[in-house]
Amino acid sequence: MARQIVLLRGINLGPHKRVAMPKLRDALADAGFKDVQTYVQSGNVVVSTRKSPKQTAGTVKRLIDEHFGLDVAVVVRTKGELAGVVKSDPFGSSASNPKLYQVTFFETAPDTKLIRKLDEVAMPKERLAHSGREIYAWHPDGIARSKLAAQLARAGGTARNWTTVTKLLELADS
Repeated sequence: MARQIVLLRGINLGPHKRVAMPKLRDALADAGFKDVQTYVQSGNVVVSTRKSPKQTAGTVKRLIDEHFGLDVAVVVRTKGELAGVVKSDPFGSSASNPKLYQVTFFETAPDTKLIRKLDEVAMPKERLAHSGREIYAWHPDGIARSKLAAQLARAGGTARNWTTVTKLLELADS
């Protein structure tokens, strides 16, 4: 069985799209996923499965609709893919606050038009890099007022701060 990381987009960020993690863990276990672990309340799940990542995404999307009545975007990475994201860290120690360093995960690789648009809205101190299906963004002056962060949120991926990314990899290794 392979470890996979399931990232749910836009849940538990306010009063809408509420998903209780214990109920989600139970639903996933009942559907045959093994070693189900969640991390914080914002839709981070690590599972063991024989399914392909695409099959996992489809199954999780269906389960959330059935159990919670929500249409939620689901992005899945294998443990190896997530390890590659961490290893490819383009900013390293220069992104000194992991809460202000985000990776946005997309189902498919973002196109060059989106990358150009993101470059245009980035503040002077912000840094942006992309690799495959991920966009790395460093927001040294904060995320709340960042036009880059706002544009990334509208781009269709799901963002996680560096602390969460590395913790998910740690959970996948356990």
